[in-house]
Amino acid sequence: MKLFLVNSIRTNNFNDEQIMGKIQNMWEEAYGNLGYHQNSIFGIYYDYESDYKGDYSLSVGIEESYGEAFVEIPKNGKYEIFKVDTTDEKGVINTWSKIWEQEEAGLLERAYSYDFEKYSTNGEIEIYIAIK
Repeated sequence: MKLFLVNSIRTNNFNDEQIMGKIQNMWEEAYGNLGYHQNSIFGIYYDYESDYKGDYSLSVGIEESYGEAFVEIPKNGKYEIFKVDTTDEKGVINTWSKIWEQEEAGLLERAYSYDFEKYSTNGEIEIYIAIK
């Protein structure tokens, strides 16, 4: 899958005091640039330094052509899919916490290649975690 990047940041879940502000600004700028985009929007996690505790890149992407910057997500990758409870305003954060808990418990063996959040036009959100 080829996703064209609208906006990107580099951050760390535990060592970046301004992570929430950076992520919020990135999404706001991306939505401003996309205007009336009608298809799914993706939050793409990649270029991992190590595991979820290390630095990583986060981008907002779409499937339609949007400039020259893009990420190619391999089609042969295996993913564990987590559905987000969209009735909970912290649904995305809570789902990521669940993913990290499963990893720490040895129930999820992550590949740390390309993970992504898919924001569908029907309001559903799914998080795809690359697994070994």
